[in-house]
Formats: sequence, structure tokens, C-alpha cells
Amino acid sequence: MGRFGDAVRDQRRERPFAGVRIGRPAAAEGLSSQAIARYSHPESCPETMSSFVDLELPAEESDEAMQPRPVDVAIDLSSSEEFLEITKSALLASLEALALGPGSLFSLATFSHKLGLYDVQGPIPVVKNVFIPPETEGNLPFELEDVMPLLQFLAPVETCKDRIGSALETLRPATSWERTTAAGQGIDGVLMGGRGFGVAMEGLLNYLGSEFGSTFALGRVFAFLSGPPDYGAGQLDTRRYGEQYASKGEDADHALLPEQTPFYKDLAAVAVQAGVCIDIFAVTNEYTDLASLKFLSVDSGGSLYLYSNTDDSTLPQDMYRMLSRPYAFGCVLRLRTSSEFKTGHSCGHFFPDPQYENVQHIICCDSYATYAYDFEFEDTKGFAKHGSEPPIIQIAFQYTVVLPPEKLSDSTSVSSSRIRTLQCGVAQNMNELYDSVVPEVILSLLVHKVILASLEQGVQEGRILLHDWLVILTAQYNEAYKLIQYKNGSAGTAQIDIAFTQCPELQSLPCLVFALLQNPMLHFHEEGVHPDYRIYLQCLFSALEPSSLHRAVYPVLTSYSTPDKQAYPLPSLSRAALITSDSSLPFPPPHDCLLRTVINKLKQERCITPKLIFIRGGQDDATTFENYLIEEQDVDGNGITRVMGFVSFLDDLTECVLEYIKSGI
Repeated sequence: MGRFGDAVRDQRRERPFAGVRIGRPAAAEGLSSQAIARYSHPESCPETMSSFVDLELPAEESDEAMQPRPVDVAIDLSSSEEFLEITKSALLASLEALALGPGSLFSLATFSHKLGLYDVQGPIPVVKNVFIPPETEGNLPFELEDVMPLLQFLAPVETCKDRIGSALETLRPATSWERTTAAGQGIDGVLMGGRGFGVAMEGLLNYLGSEFGSTFALGRVFAFLSGPPDYGAGQLDTRRYGEQYASKGEDADHALLPEQTPFYKDLAAVAVQAGVCIDIFAVTNEYTDLASLKFLSVDSGGSLYLYSNTDDSTLPQDMYRMLSRPYAFGCVLRLRTSSEFKTGHSCGHFFPDPQYENVQHIICCDSYATYAYDFEFEDTKGFAKHGSEPPIIQIAFQYTVVLPPEKLSDSTSVSSSRIRTLQCGVAQNMNELYDSVVPEVILSLLVHKVILASLEQGVQEGRILLHDWLVILTAQYNEAYKLIQYKNGSAGTAQIDIAFTQCPELQSLPCLVFALLQNPMLHFHEEGVHPDYRIYLQCLFSALEPSSLHRAVYPVLTSYSTPDKQAYPLPSLSRAALITSDSSLPFPPPHDCLLRTVINKLKQERCITPKLIFIRGGQDDATTFENYLIEEQDVDGNGITRVMGFVSFLDDLTECVLEYIKSGI
């Protein structure tokens, strides 16, 4: 594993998309004679002397880190004035964040039935337009480099900030006459709106990717969408969302989850090869088919944001947060194990190497990024018997990190390779296994499995998988602790422990599974969940680190007897936990009280800007608050009437566990 840094650097300079060779003869790696001599004595290598090795690359080897990192903004002009206003606000906020880093570059592009490239380096912003062919197989008629040289398109933020702001102020929506005249008739004669997003993104990626490794090390594209792509190559047929499922007998919960075209998945591969990360900001309440578009952000290490309207959108705050925090780019992640087991399915916002197994390319990530792996035994023997070497997991992560200027120093290296070797203990019995459980991590793994099952077989299958998992776990726990008490030898009259009273680490799992089943991500189509919102939740949940995911799935209700005094213990998410407060308490709470301090701290810890709403009990509409009381018999996260609250869920769990045990006797 000591070869990781050298091997990656050599391969990346020749082939940016190459993988990592680990465990092969040194001569096959193209290493220097000094490196070969070093690795001929593995006992002297740092990775054999410590479980955690952090290799900082010398300055001459981290030249990519010193190159400019441009941000390219693509704005949808087939939109409304309100959409453009919120987008301008977000970009002006992002300019403040971009100005924190030296050498930052900014470029502005717009798209509708034409692609506009802005030159903001002169005294007056100038835009050059290229018309997008309406054909579904059409490409741009010109190379963008011929329309405007790339270095003219990429403007230094330090010197062009004011002119970038002036260019943003000139943006206006494409008129309905322009759009309909250019678009004409779309799919099967349906009039389209002239939103040529697919061709625009393809052109921009080829434009930016042409200079990868020589002009810049990382490119980021912020794409702002106000609706579905419906013009030119990459246009999407949004009619698949609607009442047609009732007439065709199709399962909407399954049919709306897969992509309808490989166009954007193929385009994501182009982005990865070009070293470009794509973040999509969709501000719309109409069906946009994020199931097809998501690959652009997920595979390239970006994020997918969805805002249903412009009135209460947190888009400007979210963009500033994203650009202000440190992030790493050009990452390669390799995971390997000892011989008894192997890696299985992997989950995360990365792109698998097409040549090497268990090698993932991550174009961009920050401290919130999370990646999950399944492990499988190589054979039915499992791990070796007690007394032998413990199983080992080794993680190698090569990356370049971007820090705000105030955090940089002469001793700070922006390019690094980290190797982590973990020795894992093997539980000798089920009791030890249960005692090692971390509920937040279990929830994260369950979410990944449920998303995968939903995509492959539909939401119903995802719900069944989750419910069955809890039934089997509960039954096995009762058997391991010998808690099943039979009456007259009949499993049908057995008594079981569904509260996991003997194992504190497992006690929260029924609540978490219940909350996940109540989450809109697993609601059925007929319950009113928007398919784009479901995809948005899948993308968000698959990237959140476990503690944040835990809060997103299962909120915490905290009571305060006064604005400066918290009441204990934490109440359950039910109306029974609510008490009437003193009417003399100040409303809203003062800015300098403990409650406001806690709120502000929580807001800073969130990767997405939370909304703060004050509701006066007994006077204001409390529906928004009550929708989070998911343990109620008649309400879930969306206020949809249900038969099963948490108490009924536990009763049903008991019956299912008994039935499972009975079937195994």
C-alpha cells in the first residue's frame, strides 16, 4: 500500500481516468529506482508501522493543487423573472465565497433554445450565442473554443467581480415567442418550451474538459433549472408522470424511479473524465424527471438540490455554505480486505473505475460526504477461528484539499495521500455482536439498501425489505438471549421482547425503522409524494453522514420550561408528550436566550440551510409542527391519515415475529 501515492500520481498525469494498482510488483508500477529499493524492505514502510498514515506530497508533486479551479454557471432562461432573481441572489452570494480563494475563476453561460457564453473581462459584458439544434440527436454546430477562447470565458473573480455582477443583472427570461418559434413541435407533436439543457451541458463539459490538467485541476458547474429539459438532445418526456398509469396498469412507484434515457448517465461519464463536478439546483414544482438528471451530480461527486418555489427558497444560503467550507477534489478511494472476506456493493456519490475493482473516483467531496460498502465472506467458513489473525480492512484515499486562505500556512500541504489500516475484532457470539451496534450507522446502511431495492424493484419491495429485516433481527435477538417463552409448546402463544430490553444498543432500531417507513421517500405514488421529491431525498440521504441522516429520518423533540432552561427527558414524537406552556413566556424567544443559542448552533451544523418557524400554540396553525409527530396513530410526516401509528406498528411487529418463529419450528 505504500505505493499508493506514487502510483496514482504517475497514472493520473498520463491518464486522468486511470485506476490504482495495489498489491502488484513494484516494477509494474513505473516507480523510480529509489521507490523500488524502499519497498523491497516493507518492514521500514510507514504503513506497516502504524494503522494510520498521512503522506503529504512535496510542493513539486502537488502542482495540480496550485492551478486555478473555475466555476461555470449555467442558467436556465426558459424561466420566470422570479427564478432569475433568486438565481442572481445565489450567485452574488457565491461570488463572496469564491473571492475567499486566490486564483478563482468564474464563467457565466445561459441556455434556452440557444447557448450563451459571456465575456466579462472587458469594460462591458458581451454575450455570444450559439443556437441549439432541435433534433434529439443534434450537437452544437461549432466548437465552443471557436466561439470564444476558454481563457476569455473564464474570468478571474478578484479583478472581474463587479463586471460579473453587471452581467448577471442583464439576464432576462427568453420570451414565449422566441421559445415557441425555435422549439416548434417536440416529442410526438407536443409543443415544447425550448429548454436545451442536455446539449448545453454537453458543450460546456467538452469546453472545460479540453484543458484538464494544463489550465486547471478541478472544474465545477452549477446548473440552475426551472423545469424539465424539453428541447434538443437530452429532452425528457414528462408525460410519463400523470394519470396514464391508471389506464396502462403500470406501477408508478417503480416506473418513475429509473431513468428514461441513458443520455445524462453517459454525460456524467464525460464529466468525470474531464474532472468536472456538477451541482444541480432545480427550482420548480413541475415534474422535471430528476431520476434521469441525477446522474450528472451523483456520479461527478456533486449535489442535487430541489426547491418547490422561489418564495421561501434557501438557495443563496445553500450556495454560500457549499463554497465556504473546505473541500477535496481529484480523489481516488481504494478499499481492500484480508482474504476471508471481500467488498460487495458500494454506495456513494462517486464513479467506479472502469478498469480496477474497488477503486472509486471522487471528483469533489467535503466533510459531509459518506460512502458505504457491503462485505461478503469468500466462502461458507466465514472468519478463521479464534486465535488467528483478525480480519483487516485497508482504506487508501488520495486527494487534494482546498482550504480558505486564513487556514493556509507555510506548513500546510494541499495535496495528500492517506492510508488507514483497521484490525476488526470478531464477535464470539451474538451478544457481543449486538453490543457493538451503532444505530446511526445501521440506519445509514439500511437507507442505502432500501434505495437500491426501490430502484430495482419498486417502493413496495423497499418497504418489504425494511420491515422483514426488523422482523428477522427481533426474532434472532430473542433467540440469542433465550427470551422466547412458549405456552403449551406453541409458538403462537409465545411471549417475546420487542423492546430489546437486554441490549441498549438495539433499542432505538424499531423507532428508526418505523420513521423510515413513514418517510416520503417510501410513500406510495397514490399517497401524493412527488416523484422528483422522492429522487431528491434518495440523493440527499445517500450522501448524508450517519448523525445527520438520523436527524433527517427521526427528528428530536426538545422541551424548554423557559427560554433559558431545558426540560428533561427528551419527549416522544407524539401529542401526549406536549404540555401547555406558561402564557407569560416571551414570544418569540429572545435572541440572547439559551434556546436561540442552541438553534443557531444547530443551524451551523447543517449542510442545507434549515428554516426557522415560530408557532404560537393555540393561536397559529400548528400543522407544520404536528406533521413531525410521526408516532401518532393518525398522522405521519406528510399529514396523511394512516391506520398504523408507532404503538400499532409494535403490535404488528410482535405478530410478524411470532409468525416468523412459528414458521421456523
